[in-house]
Amino acid sequence: MLEMIKELCTLPGISGRENAVRDYIIDKIKDYAEYSIDPLGNLLVFKKGKNSAKNKVMLDAHMDEVGLIITAITSEGFLRFAKVGGIDSRVMLGRPVRVGEKAINGVIGIKPVHLVEKSQEADIPKADDLYIDIGAKSKEEAAEYVRLGDAAWFDSDFVEFGDGFIKAKALDDRAGCAILIELIRSELEYDTWFSFSVQEEIGTRGAQTSAFTIAPDYAIVVETTTAADISGVKDEQRVCICGEGGAVSFMDRRTVYSRELFDKAFEVAKEKNILCQPKTLVAGGNDAGAIHKSRGGVKTLTVSVPCRYLHSPGCVIKYADAVESMKLIGALAEEFAKW
Repeated sequence: MLEMIKELCTLPGISGRENAVRDYIIDKIKDYAEYSIDPLGNLLVFKKGKNSAKNKVMLDAHMDEVGLIITAITSEGFLRFAKVGGIDSRVMLGRPVRVGEKAINGVIGIKPVHLVEKSQEADIPKADDLYIDIGAKSKEEAAEYVRLGDAAWFDSDFVEFGDGFIKAKALDDRAGCAILIELIRSELEYDTWFSFSVQEEIGTRGAQTSAFTIAPDYAIVVETTTAADISGVKDEQRVCICGEGGAVSFMDRRTVYSRELFDKAFEVAKEKNILCQPKTLVAGGNDAGAIHKSRGGVKTLTVSVPCRYLHSPGCVIKYADAVESMKLIGALAEEFAKW
């Protein structure tokens, strides 16, 4: 699965432009399951198990990543852009990016510090003050390579370091996609549905339609979530910790999760000796927010891989947490199918 995470993270796929990611997933699962693509672009997959399920279970991971979309080209040939998804402007400064269908190299630039007013030196730059430099000398030259509406994404190498850590862009949620691919390619006890959803980062839009189409009884959202286990953060604010397994949510800003399912996750983890931990901060949101309200309601749980520096070019996870998360998700899917 490690190599698969690497390959997925190197692909471009900002919200609404997930084609390359979807094509990669199809190539990996086409010989193991039935699949279709809905009008919004979600990849819906049915995997036949050894037994029919009492309850229909859906596992969901989103294909999209945060990024940028080109909104204007200046007379000097610089590119103005809007954020696609929640990106802290501080993580963008000076970062290399790729732009458009030709994957043109670029760098996110800002006015030099010596030209900034003294009173503004400590201000956090606004996205409107930033631009992408692709080395063009004019608007006409830039327009030969880039069109308005083109996507831009962080150009960040995949790196293994330390005690089993991984650094890459888009680990949110390509780690989740890799987990689902591995499960599809394995032998499952019960029939299971999978949704590789689009446009999570701009409002959980894909999951809303995929859940309506599949109409599951139970859903497990497979995600990454903020791990704040870093210097200067107090214990109760660390959210979750890298190296302690998947993080199970009891509440976030979009969903209050069933206490029954939350408790079941820890019960199953204990029975099967799987590492897991609670997500200890009520923050963020994910596809569960759309799924649990679909049709007449869906019993939904989220299991997330802890991830430092989320929504940045240098997301960091511990690979062992992805493995432990996959074990827990597989075991829970089996439990929910027969409840």
